[in-house]
Amino acid sequence: MTEAPPVVDPSAHAGASGGGAGEVANVAAVSEFAKRVIANVEHAIVGKRKQLVLSLVAWFSGGHVLLEDVPGVAKTMLARALAKSIGCQFKRVQCTPDLLPTDVTGTSIFNQKEAEFEFRAGPVFTQILLADEINRATPRTQASLLEAMAEGCVTVDGTTHVLEKPFLVIATQNPVDHEGTFPLPEAQLDRFLMRFSLGYPSMEEEMRMLELLQHTHPIDRLPAVATAKELIAAQAEIRKVHVDPRVRQYFLQIIEQTRRHNDLALGGSPRATIALFRCGQAMAAIRGRGFVTPDDIKRVLSPVMNHRLILRPESRLRKVTTESVLQEIVSEIAVPTVQA
Repeated sequence: MTEAPPVVDPSAHAGASGGGAGEVANVAAVSEFAKRVIANVEHAIVGKRKQLVLSLVAWFSGGHVLLEDVPGVAKTMLARALAKSIGCQFKRVQCTPDLLPTDVTGTSIFNQKEAEFEFRAGPVFTQILLADEINRATPRTQASLLEAMAEGCVTVDGTTHVLEKPFLVIATQNPVDHEGTFPLPEAQLDRFLMRFSLGYPSMEEEMRMLELLQHTHPIDRLPAVATAKELIAAQAEIRKVHVDPRVRQYFLQIIEQTRRHNDLALGGSPRATIALFRCGQAMAAIRGRGFVTPDDIKRVLSPVMNHRLILRPESRLRKVTTESVLQEIVSEIAVPTVQA
C-alpha cells in the first residue's frame, strides 16, 4: 500500500478550509480548557481518560453522547462529574416505561388565580441533561428529546422555547438487560454524535477507586474549574481548525466504502460525514494543533460510526462486527501524511 504525497502544514492559512477566511483557531485555549476539566474529573473517575477525551470532543463539536455499558461502571457518575467541572446547570431524568413526554419537556398548567395557562418547564430546560437508561422510556418519550437535541429548542402547545446554550445530552443504556426496554431506532441513534462504552476498570484502578471512596464520594467535593461561557467559546474555536482537502478526501473514502461494503446493509450518512469532520477538528484542538491529521480521524472513527452502521443478518451470523468492518476499511485506504 503506497502513501499519498505529503500534505503541507496548513497553519499559515488555517481559516481557508476550517472556519471563516483568515481566522486561526486558538487551539492553546481549547487544549488548556480540556486538560483542566479532565484533571478535575479524574479526581472522581479513575482510569477513563480516553472516554473523557471523547466526551469533550463531542461537547466541543456541539453533539450529544450515548453511553452504552453494563450497570455499575460509572456512566451516571461520569456525566455528573463533567457537569460539575464545567459549572453548568445539570438535571437528570430517570427513564421508565411510564415516563410521559410532558415529564421531559414540561406542560401548561391552568392558574386559577390569574385565570390563564402558564408553562411549567420540564427537566429538558437545563444545560446538561442526563437521560438515564433511555431505552426504558417509550418511543413517544424518546422522541420528545429529538427536537431538543437537533434544534436546541422545545415546542409545547404551539409555542417554541429556546434552550439555554450550551445544551448537551448524555444518555445511558444497558445492553445486557433487554426486558422492558424499547431499543432506539436507527434514526434516533443517528442523532447522537458519539456512542461508546466505559468498560471495567483494571485491578489497580479499582484499588485506587476504593481508596477514594473510603470516607465520602469524591464527586461531592468536585469543584467547577470552567464555565459554560468557556465551553461555548471552545465550540466556536474548533470550527476554525483547518482540515486539508486530502484529509477530507481520506475520511470521505472511508464513508463511501461503508456504503459499498458487502457486510453492511446501511453505511454512513452525510450526517456521519459532518460528524467525522467536526470531531476531527475537536480532537486536533484538544491535542493542541490547528489542523487535522488522519490520526485524529482514526481516533474518533469508531465512536462516531459504530452506531450508524447496520450489519446484514448473514454477517451477524458470521460474528462480524461494525468495529471489524471499520478496521478492514481503514486498512485498505492509503493514508495521506501531514508534515509539520
